[in-house]
Amino acid sequence: MIGKDILLKYGALETQLSKSEIIFKEGDHAKYYYQIISGEVKMFNINRDGKEFIQGIFSKNRSFGEPPLFNSGNLYVANAIALQDTNVLKLSKDSFIQLLKENPDIHLEFTQTLADRLHFKSLMAAEISNNDPEARILTLLDYLKFTIYKIEEPFEYEVELTRQQIADLTGLRVETVIRSIKSLEKKGKLKIVSRKVWR
Repeated sequence: MIGKDILLKYGALETQLSKSEIIFKEGDHAKYYYQIISGEVKMFNINRDGKEFIQGIFSKNRSFGEPPLFNSGNLYVANAIALQDTNVLKLSKDSFIQLLKENPDIHLEFTQTLADRLHFKSLMAAEISNNDPEARILTLLDYLKFTIYKIEEPFEYEVELTRQQIADLTGLRVETVIRSIKSLEKKGKLKIVSRKVWR
């Protein structure tokens, strides 16, 4: 996460988004760096059959939609929508690039964040080709637990995703997610307390 004071110094604006507000659409030109102050944002695609595939769900202190700021096409490959009332810091692309050039330590930390996301995408691609629902779910939850929230202790990570969101993130049907979570609980890999999943 880039410090709010630094983003403001480079000209970032605090923007309020309403629940269900579209932030950008697939195919739009990338013009801004976004970092969440509060709330939650979903990035997703819709396939030809109308099925949604979630690329990621981002919450407080996380950024989203950065890769097109660096490639030649500068086009978003997914849609982004606010899942609840959300506040973001929005910094123009040129100012963001300038910030990175002038702050090598922030640049390195940002590069590590992008590398973590790329690593996760590679893991999920491998799991999806494997076609083992339980492995897909554990890969997703372990990424969130260990990489995003830095929780090491067993059953200390409360999964805030719905069963539907887990399905959309892993390419599974929601019924398969429900069955798999029950199976993983029986195997001692997950706990379910008051319908909440713990990893």
